[in-house]
Amino acid sequence: MHHVAMNPKRPGVLFMQKHWDVMRSDNAGDSWTEVSGNLPTDFGFVIDVHAHQPETIYVVPIKSDSEHFVPDGKLRVYRSKTGGNEWEELTKGLPQQNCYVNVLRDAMAVDSLDDCGVLFRHIGGTGVCVF
Repeated sequence: MHHVAMNPKRPGVLFMQKHWDVMRSDNAGDSWTEVSGNLPTDFGFVIDVHAHQPETIYVVPIKSDSEHFVPDGKLRVYRSKTGGNEWEELTKGLPQQNCYVNVLRDAMAVDSLDDCGVLFRHIGGTGVCVF
């Protein structure tokens, strides 16, 4: 397991980024379902939940266990508004070429402002996105 996240409004619903899957539990961790869906890779380190929308989650996929950088040299945050399986890439303000960085376990957070921001730090710099 790399990271577990939840929205305090729904403490029984947990989301986990583990070595090779994005997972969801609807019963406080008693059982888990894979929700990696259409991500470019299901490997990664970070996951977090939107502060006001408990079904909206964010991840930053990494190429593989042996290649710890974002796929295709493009830094993308992926968002699911449905609690997993259906993902959209978010690229606004992020480098989309020659970017071979990694966002590690506790290096991403979602703030609680009305326009929820996703903040993260990667090896070599920082990123701040408002989606």
